[in-house]
Amino acid sequence: MRRSNLPAELNRFVGRTAEQAALTALLEGSRLVTVVGVGGVGKTRLALRAATAVQKRYGDGVRLAELAPLRDPDLIEYALVEALGLTDHTPRAPREVLLDHLAERRLLLVVDGFEHLVEHCAPLVREALAHAPGLTVLAVGRRPLRVAGETVFPLAPLGEADAVTLLAERAAEAGAPPLFVERAAEAAGGPPLLAGRTADVGVPPLLAGRAAEAGVRALPAGADAAYELCRRLDGIPLALELAAGRLPLLSVEQMLLRLDDRFRLLTDGARGELPRHQTLRTAIGWSHELCAPEERLLWARLSVFPGAFDLEAVEYVCGGRELPPERILDLLGGLLAQSLLTREDTPSGPAYRMLDTVAAYGAEWLAALGDTERMRRRHRDWYMGLATWCELEWFSPRQREVAALTEAALPHLRAALELCLELPEDAHLAQHLAGTLWFAWVGCGRLSEGRHWLERALALESGHEEARLKALWVLGYVAVLQGDGTAAVAALHECGERARSSRNPLAEAYATHRMGCLALLTDDMVRAEELIGRALDAYRELGELNSNVLMGQVEVAMARAFRGDLEGAVVLCREVREICEERGELWTRAYALYVLGYSAWTRGAFGEARELLTECVSINHAFRDLVGLVLAIEVLALVTVSEGDPVEAAVLQGATVAVWDTVGARLFGSEAFHGPRSLCAQRAEEALGVEAYGAAFREGQALSAAEAVERALAGGRNPAVGGAAEPSAPRPFRTAGSSAVPGTRKPAGSPTGKGGEAAGREPR
Repeated sequence: MRRSNLPAELNRFVGRTAEQAALTALLEGSRLVTVVGVGGVGKTRLALRAATAVQKRYGDGVRLAELAPLRDPDLIEYALVEALGLTDHTPRAPREVLLDHLAERRLLLVVDGFEHLVEHCAPLVREALAHAPGLTVLAVGRRPLRVAGETVFPLAPLGEADAVTLLAERAAEAGAPPLFVERAAEAAGGPPLLAGRTADVGVPPLLAGRAAEAGVRALPAGADAAYELCRRLDGIPLALELAAGRLPLLSVEQMLLRLDDRFRLLTDGARGELPRHQTLRTAIGWSHELCAPEERLLWARLSVFPGAFDLEAVEYVCGGRELPPERILDLLGGLLAQSLLTREDTPSGPAYRMLDTVAAYGAEWLAALGDTERMRRRHRDWYMGLATWCELEWFSPRQREVAALTEAALPHLRAALELCLELPEDAHLAQHLAGTLWFAWVGCGRLSEGRHWLERALALESGHEEARLKALWVLGYVAVLQGDGTAAVAALHECGERARSSRNPLAEAYATHRMGCLALLTDDMVRAEELIGRALDAYRELGELNSNVLMGQVEVAMARAFRGDLEGAVVLCREVREICEERGELWTRAYALYVLGYSAWTRGAFGEARELLTECVSINHAFRDLVGLVLAIEVLALVTVSEGDPVEAAVLQGATVAVWDTVGARLFGSEAFHGPRSLCAQRAEEALGVEAYGAAFREGQALSAAEAVERALAGGRNPAVGGAAEPSAPRPFRTAGSSAVPGTRKPAGSPTGKGGEAAGREPR
């Protein structure tokens, strides 16, 4: 896990020197600080700046959780788990996972945009602070959390000089005429940004005449006009940035006159002060008025996107007769130029984002047009289509791209699922989408959230059998990997019965396959091979070929290896590897490499084994597949001790403990999967002695998952330790149900193979 997931600043931070110093000081003395203020006042920017400044105080880093895109309070815990970089495969509630992770860490957690979820967020923050003495929370919202011990930090707008500097800098970035830039910089007390331009800026005669007719006092000119504009906008950074986005087209004086017209309407002609929230709303409304009709319509329609969005999504969701798709790019450019959108680069390409305050204004206009439900449906339809495409392309050379695209689209996929669940007539779409995303739940480390959506969708009666059947076998698959056999059997049994009743042989094959997977993880190798083999026959007959089918072949190979038929396992995995190479598939390939790597170790080909297993580790880490990752590291540790480095082997074994804690029951409670770990621990302890082994093991336990991966990929570090490499190694697997490794003894204190030191217990 990286120490920080804070975003990089895209432009210069202006002013706030005193506020930043005060906020960082508060973080030293208070475990909960909440930055509050009106929308657009710069709360998030200041909080992130302060968090960056103090991150060295926190041994476990700084993490940002953005809650603004969420609507379902049940997703708060998932968002926090995700922000912390956790991948949890257990059936535990995400709240429990979160609290357990935080318990012994010294961490700063920045929680941004919680105000619409405050009733649900506040109790969670309170519990986390009570449970984790090393945790500090920096919350950012429009109102306090009202939690005991909270220190509230009200953020005021910018002072005049900083406000004018911000206006000048952002105007320069937007391409404003240099004369304004120079005068504004002078007004802020700084040097001219452009030299040699000193003439005052006058008010155009037409505007002066309009002002006189309206009974408005004379407008200021030059630098004074910049000051007046900042005063009228109350020094609110978002309002100033919106104004700066217009300065390439309008003079400061023109903007003042337009704003004055709006303010007089809001104050019945009096020259009184507007509340700051009204000032921002007025500034946004004024920006809205200055937009072309097509830009205003696009603004309204973009409000249905809860997170960053790309051009193709906008063209589909927002395009139509009034907004031809070929116009969308130019209109996005117009909104971007006016600071109504921001552009960001993501792993899946360039994307755009609308600030929450701006989006909320657009949502009101969309509601006034009576078009909200239609646009939400179009948004859902696009992301359902994206999910379908991603499922198909998962079995292709674009698998990495699919993983990145799915992660970027997660806020939208959540919104699509929520809409399907809101509408009773769309229950079948909820089941279809939750099932289609099996690769995101299983292949990209989101088992817990996947189960959340699958169970909610299956609680509804859809009347569409095919969608329900898919959701059922996916739920069964998720539960199998979580180690929840009871839930897995219930879902897979229902799927199989309904599939037979509805004559759906493909759904029946998937249910049979996953029952075989459950048998594999519970050490019933004969039944596992029989059930998965039956499913593979059905897939072959039905023409089904994808990652799931190939994974079934690898699972049969594992069952054969555990029964002692390593040659048969190798034949199957080599075939899978070849198909994966042809198709560009990586995820299933990694599991085939795991079996092949183990096979190479048994032959004493330690270099080949290391090469295969490090590739396996690299792939599983990229896909956040902790099950495959931890299994590969454990066999890699066995290779390491066989190469003559028991210290590094013990470190790697220690590093897997924390990973297993997030995967679920260690080694699934399986004695078969326990074999490599047991043998490695025995040999490392015999070579080092109990105390040295324990010290190295504890060193590994202190590593984060990312550090463990880095260590595993680095290769052996001390090949001279422990003597020469062993020429050969016995196979640690035999028939199902065996608890011992042929030719070896169990380590002391490990009568069952599940709780002893070799199985990953704390060393004595």
